[in-house]
Amino acid sequence: MPAGEGKGWAKGRNAKNDPRIARAAAAHRGMQYVPRVPPKQDRRRKTAPAVIEWRPNFAYAMGLLATDGAIVRGRTISFPSADRELVEHLLRCLGKANTISQVRTRSGGTAYRTQIGDVALCRWLPTIGITARKSLVLGAVDVPDALLADLLRGLLDGDGSIINKRARADTGRTRDYHWEYLRTTFLSASRTHIVWLRGRINAVFGLQGYIATARSRHGHAEMYTLRFGKRGSLELLPRIYADPHAPRLTRKWQVWADYMRRHSIDSRLGSM
Repeated sequence: MPAGEGKGWAKGRNAKNDPRIARAAAAHRGMQYVPRVPPKQDRRRKTAPAVIEWRPNFAYAMGLLATDGAIVRGRTISFPSADRELVEHLLRCLGKANTISQVRTRSGGTAYRTQIGDVALCRWLPTIGITARKSLVLGAVDVPDALLADLLRGLLDGDGSIINKRARADTGRTRDYHWEYLRTTFLSASRTHIVWLRGRINAVFGLQGYIATARSRHGHAEMYTLRFGKRGSLELLPRIYADPHAPRLTRKWQVWADYMRRHSIDSRLGSM
């Protein structure tokens, strides 16, 4: 570098008016360079907005969202579950391909979660009763009667249970006297939702469930249940699981499947 030329000496010069720049340019001509640090990639999977149209799988997804889903900032749906299968079902029913992350729960367990960015769907959900911060205020879910069974399957998979056990009867006749019970239960922190659910099932299927209050734990809100005993379950579960190809949580359906197998029940009719 000539004397008296410091930092910025090449400002305003180019290969045409400075031989040093011309020689440097000639030495690099034709060479290719790979950046040392690759540019950051957008890891979010962008999918098309969900098709908002009532159909069996869509109604099932609404049942899942009504129980375990959350609307975040009015534009994102967060769906956590202890069952990865449920998260996969939700994404498939909505036509999404978002990633599923694995997270640790406060109790040290494992949960799975997906986040779906879909403004149109987030704006539509409140019109059918699924709002943000809905746990304590969830009420009716505006689903067509023809798809109520699909919605119920989603509600059952999200916050419900099917219990089939044998218990010893409280009688002095014999120590070997046992009875088997079958119970289907829907759970919610909103009594309004449970009352609506009972009325809707009664109106569509003619079944009368029993509402009970479950004890709250560790300062959580009081929970309410809608229960169907053996007779009601034998009428309700064949409707919920009428389509063998419909999405469902395997571990809950298996309880019903085992009961049908042992008692030779036709799944289409719900009778022995």
